[in-house]
Amino acid sequence: MSTTDREVHIARALLDLTHRPMDFDPLELLHDLTAQAVSLLPVQCAGITVLDHDGHNALYVTASDELCLALEEDQSELCEGPCLDSARRQQPLPVTSLTGPPGSTRWPRFAPRAHEAGITAVAALTLHLPKLPMGALNLLMASPPYADSRDLQLAQTLCDAAGATLAFRQQLADKDQVLDQLQAALNSRLVIEQAKGVLTVRLGVGMDEAFQRLRATARSRRQKLTELATQIARGDVPADLLDPSR
Repeated sequence: MSTTDREVHIARALLDLTHRPMDFDPLELLHDLTAQAVSLLPVQCAGITVLDHDGHNALYVTASDELCLALEEDQSELCEGPCLDSARRQQPLPVTSLTGPPGSTRWPRFAPRAHEAGITAVAALTLHLPKLPMGALNLLMASPPYADSRDLQLAQTLCDAAGATLAFRQQLADKDQVLDQLQAALNSRLVIEQAKGVLTVRLGVGMDEAFQRLRATARSRRQKLTELATQIARGDVPADLLDPSR
């Protein structure tokens, strides 16, 4: 039996999500989860929303690109959407079309915004620590062929791998401690946005490309993303980021 390139990619993705240093950044892990989902599945983009300590309100965490970032924030603002439904009900959401007639969707305010952005179908998978729900991974699709049941099983496996890594860090799977860490990571999002803004000007690239270069440089330096972002926001842009060939 021969091994396909996709199977190798899946194996590497699972290794990436589970093999982390003890002091890894939870926000970076979850961003990598969205990136792996986009790489392996027939989706346009992916995002993650985590619920607060009470399990009701959404704390937007991360997304694979600027389009999904905006739509994740829309769900939080509107208090409706596929990611919130999946997180609150602790159940995966199958692929659901957004192209029906007005009023036919379960998300009457979110669906028009998503459709206007080019998204025609959505799905969501649960993100949890062992026996402790945390949030959901949102998959946004622009056109058929949409993700099938096996794709969603793979997406859930990726979510479970990330959840296991978070649980291992805490050992006792203390949801409050993990949420506190994610809240601290969220508080650093402002400086990451500032760093992206600096890079768009210095490099002449878009926000998505700026973030990808920011993450790649942090990884190559084995430096935490927020630390590098803080440095760049102060105006100290590393030479190797300005000239990747160095």
